[in-house]
Amino acid sequence: MRHLVVVAGLAAFTTALRADIATIEQIICKVNGEIVTNIDLDHDRADLEKEFRANGMTGQRLMDALQAETPNLLRNKIDSILLVQKGEELQLKVDSDVNKSLADIQRQFHVATGQELEALIRQETGKSYEDFKASLRNSFLQQGVLREEVMRKIQFKAEDVRAYYEGHKDEFQREERIFLREITISAQGRQDLASMAAAEKKAKDLVDRARRGERFAELAQTYSDSATAKDGGILDPYKKGELKAEIEAAVWDKARGTVTDPIRVADGFMILRVEDRHKAGLADFEEVESEIQNRILDARRQAASRAYLTKLRDVSFLEIKAGYEDTAAAPSKDTTWSDPAQLKPETTTKESVLAAPSKKRILGVLPIPGTKASGSSSSR
Repeated sequence: MRHLVVVAGLAAFTTALRADIATIEQIICKVNGEIVTNIDLDHDRADLEKEFRANGMTGQRLMDALQAETPNLLRNKIDSILLVQKGEELQLKVDSDVNKSLADIQRQFHVATGQELEALIRQETGKSYEDFKASLRNSFLQQGVLREEVMRKIQFKAEDVRAYYEGHKDEFQREERIFLREITISAQGRQDLASMAAAEKKAKDLVDRARRGERFAELAQTYSDSATAKDGGILDPYKKGELKAEIEAAVWDKARGTVTDPIRVADGFMILRVEDRHKAGLADFEEVESEIQNRILDARRQAASRAYLTKLRDVSFLEIKAGYEDTAAAPSKDTTWSDPAQLKPETTTKESVLAAPSKKRILGVLPIPGTKASGSSSSR
């Protein structure tokens, strides 16, 4: 009987061990002092699928998009690590950007306390507050490096902009449309005089603040009762005749930046700001000049950014496990995976790895000395 118990125990242990092995992370890439694991890429693929679904992709269209982008997940991870490392090397200051972003989230979602913000972030992203804040910091570091090292060096002449306009006039043929933002102040379903008067007073105060120069989008995020509040009150563009007559009369021929008086609607008051207006026919060069500049800049940015990231790869310690591919590999860079048990000049000592409780054991083997998890989240 005891023998059966022992055998059963060993079988249970073996089953549990196999289940554990199936989910344990394996290092697949080393980038200077960072590592990328198979689980990192699994998480990135899940995030990518979530993003595609949020954009309305389903079925075969979703599968095709995932199949097209999945091979680039390792490339994107390496890009991110290299840019963050460069940002830290350049000692870029991004804390104020991170704090502003968190404050914007509080305003958009009407969150009053830090605890409520942490709960909201975990609910919406699945990440802890610390992980989300770290991801924001990394994002701003990446943007900062590209801005300082790439964007500032891209130049083009005024004649390039004019030439683009002349060569792409068919792309600037437009219907007559108006672009608006809204703030809606609700009387909360109460039609009594006191409730409507309070809603109107609040709306008038917001009109005054917007006309004095406060950002309309931020006022919308903070005070609007409309579903568009989280996006700064932005509305889809309207053609002539698609708006109610009284609303169209209040905005149609008004200059960009005009903020209307409060307009009475069914359950309260609406304030509108004219963001832009397109006349029918070919847009004037002056109307689209900044748009063309952005198009040229964006086209050159992509090529310049990729060239810069290739340069970073060339000067980095980079090894990739067989079976995985960096789709933006530097042509002259040897990224052959070496024996993971071999200590290299770039590594620290075995003792320092053993002493670090945050380091992972992978399939019963110590992680590569001198490396750390790149995107591993404490909330995952």
